[in-house]
Amino acid sequence: MRTKVLKAGILFIALLVTLVVLGGCGAKTAGQDTAAPQKAVVTDLAGRQVEVSVPANKVVAVGPGALRLVCYVNGADKVVGVENVEKQWPPTSRPYILANPELKDLPTIGQGGPDSTPDAEKLVSVKPDVIFIAYLVDRAQADELQARTNIPVVVLSYGRLATFDEDVYKSLELIGKITGREGRAREVVDYLKKCQQDLHERTKDIPEDKKPRVYVGALGMKGVHGIESTQAKYPPFVAINARNVVDETGKTGSVMIDKEKLLSWDPDIIFIDKGGLSLVREDYRKNPQFYQSLQAFKTGRVYGQIPYNYYTTNIGTAIADAYYAGKVIYPEQFKDIDPAQKADEIYRFLLGKPVYEQMAKDYGGFKKLDLAGQ
Repeated sequence: MRTKVLKAGILFIALLVTLVVLGGCGAKTAGQDTAAPQKAVVTDLAGRQVEVSVPANKVVAVGPGALRLVCYVNGADKVVGVENVEKQWPPTSRPYILANPELKDLPTIGQGGPDSTPDAEKLVSVKPDVIFIAYLVDRAQADELQARTNIPVVVLSYGRLATFDEDVYKSLELIGKITGREGRAREVVDYLKKCQQDLHERTKDIPEDKKPRVYVGALGMKGVHGIESTQAKYPPFVAINARNVVDETGKTGSVMIDKEKLLSWDPDIIFIDKGGLSLVREDYRKNPQFYQSLQAFKTGRVYGQIPYNYYTTNIGTAIADAYYAGKVIYPEQFKDIDPAQKADEIYRFLLGKPVYEQMAKDYGGFKKLDLAGQ
């Protein structure tokens, strides 16, 4: 009898040890499965269904503005290669490179640029988990690139408005979902919407006939231009409900005007995009009479804006420009705003670093311009 009890006890202990061991193995396997990337199907901004591994730990961003959006979602640490133009171009107008200079030391994934073709071979060489791409492809081309690389290709978009656009918000949220930074993506979208609401609330009740008539010139448009280069529905002006004389044309977007048209408009306030300021200065020296015929020049109401269109829209700079324009046009409504401090608040939130000082060093910052004194 004792022998049977002893055998039963030994069997019970052996069974218990086996269960513990199996249980331990089971717990370890479950933990590994939980930590491993999971497959998910997302809808990109081209309307394509793309299967990706979530979270993606290695990413690349191709085309105008794609890398900027990844940086906004705190994804710079996941980037494994950058376009050659990001290395070649000076970082002055691209705050996301100023804030993340280490990106320029990464391997090259292609030449890049607004009219480039993605380099499938170089993209494959850095072995990313996903390729984010903006502007350069349509649905068919995105499918082709995905087939050639065997890497998920996710199309992003800045939409029509870029500064405050639903497509930008969707792109940020998509990057957040894929990289495991969903919380950060929501914070960025909320911040952009709050900026838009704040700018609008400050100016929405000002009667149209009480608003100064304003103009912005020397805007970049596939290159540098002089005072004739402007924009209807200029986003910083739209954000503060400004009375942009160019909107009278009924157009939207970039417009090249005749100088005579500017004389006929004769705006109260003129802003000059500092990307084209050197051309305006040169033109002023050649034809000072034209500029001195404009009341904005006669009254000293000419101001410099920091350029924000460089490899498409630098959203943070565009918002900073809107606050500065608001301070100039509606000083009472923006009396609590210091434009330089506000710019750094924006840069710090979007990119983690205050880079206004460097931007001001490169372009002269937010201030009144005196072209007569050059």
